[in-house]
Amino acid sequence: MSSNADALFQQGVEALSRGDLATAGDRLRAAAAASPGEAIVPLTLAVVHRQLGDPEGEHAAIEASLAVDAYFLPGLLARADLLERRGRRRAAATAYANALKVAPPEPHWPPALRPGLERARQVVDANSEALAAHLETALAGAREALAPDLAERWDEAAAIMAGLSRPYRSESNQLHVPRLPAIPFFDRAAFPWAAALEFRTEAIRGELEAVMREQADAFSPYIAYRPGDPVNQWRELNHSSRWSSYHLWRGGEPVVENLERCPETARALRSVEMAEIGGLCPNAMFSVLAPRTAIPPHTGETNARLVAHLPLIVPPGCAYRVGYENRRWTEGELLVFDDTIEHEARNDSDQPRVVLIFDVWNPLLQPAERRMVQAMAAAARTFALEA
Repeated sequence: MSSNADALFQQGVEALSRGDLATAGDRLRAAAAASPGEAIVPLTLAVVHRQLGDPEGEHAAIEASLAVDAYFLPGLLARADLLERRGRRRAAATAYANALKVAPPEPHWPPALRPGLERARQVVDANSEALAAHLETALAGAREALAPDLAERWDEAAAIMAGLSRPYRSESNQLHVPRLPAIPFFDRAAFPWAAALEFRTEAIRGELEAVMREQADAFSPYIAYRPGDPVNQWRELNHSSRWSSYHLWRGGEPVVENLERCPETARALRSVEMAEIGGLCPNAMFSVLAPRTAIPPHTGETNARLVAHLPLIVPPGCAYRVGYENRRWTEGELLVFDDTIEHEARNDSDQPRVVLIFDVWNPLLQPAERRMVQAMAAAARTFALEA
């Protein structure tokens, strides 16, 4: 801003603060003409028009501000506020949503803009809830014609449209197989061994309880980063016994001593078609989540394998989310899910939650594709070992 334009702008701001709206308007219009590339000048003029009770002039000044910088956050908030005051609820919600998209993360919201951004979130959330309720009513008849598994898909689609959820995609940390659908939970009918495994629940739980009594020190923290490694969302659980495991298979290798102590569990795992990807899986373990503990959202290593949970000890107050879908563990009932879709778990009870976790092949892969997965993983390991 030139010195002349800056002086005019300061004079306009001072006049506005005194309530001299005529002088403020004159000085700010002159400043805008002298320095047309400054978004703050027409936005301040919009305040003058608002105090004059001139919504058309206010609107024109706000739009002039955004013509200078379409991502000017104060201007976006002012546009949304004007729409809300004029009773245009839906348009205001869209405008507030646009402001939130360009705003920094909440901890970094500028203090002067925080009230406006908080209002933006309130309006956007209320609009999302209203749209979700509208869609539920409008789609009820069409939804009734769908099979239950298809209905879940369209419930999620409605939640995404309403802004209550987002699309969840497979995000593999190591080996990603393209074009596999991102299915949160798989139908147990895809696993012919499921019923036989569930039948062994009591025997497996008995072995778990024995090792919990007799070998408590054999349970190790599930999260164990080395010093200097970035821990990100795992800071609270790193090297913590609040999420611990008794390993039966680890990184593709059997933990012989532990398998020998749990012969019924070992026998059950042998009946399962566990995924075999050298250096990665199978993994199998008793996983203990301590009371009042949450596992933060995260994604797994490869969508070539799925993760199976056989719940063994599940007190009330335990919950599990994979993508959009929320489930509750039921003791003895298998859950198989794609862990490359963002997932999280929590135990809000006063007792530990324990599940048997193990890896299985994604049933959508052909046998020849499994061999491709194994070959690709082996090639990657070989490459990594080269000097």
